[in-house]
Amino acid sequence: MAGIKALISLSFGGAIGLMFLMLGCALPIYNQYWPLFVLFFYILSPIPYCIARRLVDDTDAVSNACKELAIFLTTGIVVSAFGLPIVFARAHLIEWGACALVLTGNTVIFATILGFFLVFGSNDDFSWQQW
Repeated sequence: MAGIKALISLSFGGAIGLMFLMLGCALPIYNQYWPLFVLFFYILSPIPYCIARRLVDDTDAVSNACKELAIFLTTGIVVSAFGLPIVFARAHLIEWGACALVLTGNTVIFATILGFFLVFGSNDDFSWQQW
C-alpha cells in the first residue's frame, strides 16, 4: 500500500511541475513555446543512472567509476535544464516571468524524478525494476 501512495504523490508532483512549464509557455502574456525544449532534459536525465545501475554490481563497498560517471552526466543534464530558460530569457526569446515559471517547474519535476529513484530504487517489494 505504501508503494501506491508514493506513486500517486509522485504523479501529482509530475503534474504540478508540467503545469508550471505549460504556464510559462501558454499564458497570453508570454505566448512563446521555446521553454518546451526542457522536456528533452526531463527524458534524458534518468537514462545515465539507469544504465549504470544495470551495469554495476551494488555489492562493492568502494565507489564505482561507472556510477560516478552516470551521476556526473545526470548532473550536467540537470544543470543544462536550468540553464536553458535563463539563456532564452537573456536572449529575449522568452520573458523573465516565463523563465521563473519554467525554473519552478524544473525544480518540481527533478525533485519528483529524485523521489522516484529514492522510493522505487531499492530492491524490495515495489521496486521499479519489476516493471
